[in-house]
Formats: sequence, C-alpha cells, structure tokens
Amino acid sequence: MPFISVTRLRVRSVRFLPAFALHAVRTARQVRAAPGFRGGSILRDRDWTFWTLTAWDRVESMRGYMGAGAHRAAMPHLQHWCDEASVVHWDRDEEGLPSWPEADKRMRDSGRMSRVRHPSPQHDTLSYRPPRFGGASPLPPAAVKS
Repeated sequence: MPFISVTRLRVRSVRFLPAFALHAVRTARQVRAAPGFRGGSILRDRDWTFWTLTAWDRVESMRGYMGAGAHRAAMPHLQHWCDEASVVHWDRDEEGLPSWPEADKRMRDSGRMSRVRHPSPQHDTLSYRPPRFGGASPLPPAAVKS
C-alpha cells in the first residue's frame, strides 16, 4: 500500500521562474534516487502552476527526502516565490499512482495550505481553476545500478 503525496505550487511572478526551475530540476534528480520512492508525475499547469504526485513505500521515506538535500534547500524560497501552495497525503489501497483527477479531488477535499508570504485570494480556500491534465510528465525512480 503506497503512501501518496501531492503538492500544488503557483509561482506568483515570472521573475521567480528561473530560480524555481533550477530548484525543480535539482529536487527531481534527488527524488528519483530517494530511498522508498516508487514513482511519480509532474504536471505543468497554466499560470505558472506546478503539481507533483509521488508514491512512497511509507511516510518516513517521503519525510527523509523532504528534510534533505535539494528539497530542503528549496523549501524556504517557496514562501516568497509562491502565492498558492498546498499539499495532501494519503495511504492508497491500490498499487501505483492515482489519476490526476483523483489527486485534484483529494487536494480540494482534504488538502492543506502551506504558508506563503503573498497569498492569492484563492490560496486559503483552495478555489483554484481546474487543472489541465495534459501537461503531465512521468517521474520514474532512478535505475538501480548493480
């Protein structure tokens, strides 16, 4: 039974996109090699909004990834760069990743807002526009070297 994590971040200005992109590449590299990472997907939505959907062996694996390396370095910047940020987690009864529509529904039903310094009017209510699901890219675990 995988532990699922979904994040949604909206970058508040184009001027923050280069630094955000650099950190995103670094954290994607880190997550692929993280112990307990089963796989995921990244969704590039409209209005500089970015989603991640990841599956883990257990919650401790995800927490280990969050608290180290590139992810830990990126986290403090998100409060300034983003005007919307939210997360939702759950244990999934089925193997594999849930669909993006399910991830969106979970976010709206039980997601929690992350702290941002310049929140949009939609931030506190999670009343964002429905995402466009066509911009998703797979995020597979790194190949294990033998």
